[in-house]
Amino acid sequence: MVALTPTDAEDPAELRAALARALDGGPALGFGMLGDAPTRVSDGTAVVIATSGSSGVPKRVALSGEALRASAEATAARVGGGRWLLALPAGYVAGLQVVVRSLIAGTHPVALSGRFSPESFADATLSMLRPSPGASLSIPDLYTSLVPAQLSTLLDAADDAPVRAALRAYRAILVGGQALPVPLRERAADLGVRLVRTYGSTETSGGCVYDGVPLDTVAVRTVDGELRIAGPMLADGYLGDGELTARSFSRDEHGIRWYHTGDLGLLDDGVVRVHGRADNVIVSGGINISLDRVERLVRGVPGLTGAVVVGVPDERWGEASVIVAPRGEALRRSEPEQLAHAREIVADELGKHARPVRLIMVDELTVLASGKPDRETIRRAVLELH
Repeated sequence: MVALTPTDAEDPAELRAALARALDGGPALGFGMLGDAPTRVSDGTAVVIATSGSSGVPKRVALSGEALRASAEATAARVGGGRWLLALPAGYVAGLQVVVRSLIAGTHPVALSGRFSPESFADATLSMLRPSPGASLSIPDLYTSLVPAQLSTLLDAADDAPVRAALRAYRAILVGGQALPVPLRERAADLGVRLVRTYGSTETSGGCVYDGVPLDTVAVRTVDGELRIAGPMLADGYLGDGELTARSFSRDEHGIRWYHTGDLGLLDDGVVRVHGRADNVIVSGGINISLDRVERLVRGVPGLTGAVVVGVPDERWGEASVIVAPRGEALRRSEPEQLAHAREIVADELGKHARPVRLIMVDELTVLASGKPDRETIRRAVLELH
């Protein structure tokens, strides 16, 4: 057994040093831990991340040093290694892996000064391009991880030359946490920004499928339409919850351990295509509707790229979907026009039964500390209005 040390450290140097000790068998680090957390964990555990995700269900994911290293090394093999910008909280796996990848690369991560903004992103990026006294004059390869909302903010500010230059400076910007809307991908490509779409979770030590292709040490298969993942980066399980661990991880007849993602999807000629959460489904008029698929289509409508789609009770259909979107581009068209456009696109792709019934515009979407939409809070707010 090893000691578990709760931490909320934000200084990259302090985090890097503590994580190096944790990976080397020292005290394990606990991120977001509650007061009833244990003080010791199993040998080999390097990090425990408390997460509730957007569903509100609390979990404590235990990750070994071996798993974290395997993930970082597989990422380096795919996209390369260099200097990383820490633009996400280290208490979330995407931010934590920035620190782990820096350790593996023998570099030091750079954090933003203050809150995330186009200005802080540009300043931090440009500081990484300036050689330190006595250092090589060669320009290092730069990397960072963002969520789509952050990328959207940066693209909106890309008319500013420093922001545009900063975006273009990265060899790869990993984008994950949720589906990346096609309009954002296209805007980034038009600016010459090199994006890598990632798919994974805390249980897989972060992203393990890049642009639809599993990393070299990762295996993906489907069972009854659910995506399952195997590889050396899988979590040990959920701290203090053997029942949930047993439901979420299993071994096949060959002894290979698989993580049950809870996501619906398929493998198309070796490419992973994610359709959405198996539990994010409503029954409208007796027909199952994936809200994730509806949301993906809605985000293709100009002005609705940041939209969230939630389900609500409906007197006529039993359940129906509602679009919640931040104001912005949508102001150029009326809300009825926006809703009509979204309904048409959804009907063409999924059928009339899947059409959203309402569009609610808000000044700002509620988000989690990770930058992901807080879907449960958004859904409750819609229920109060609906």
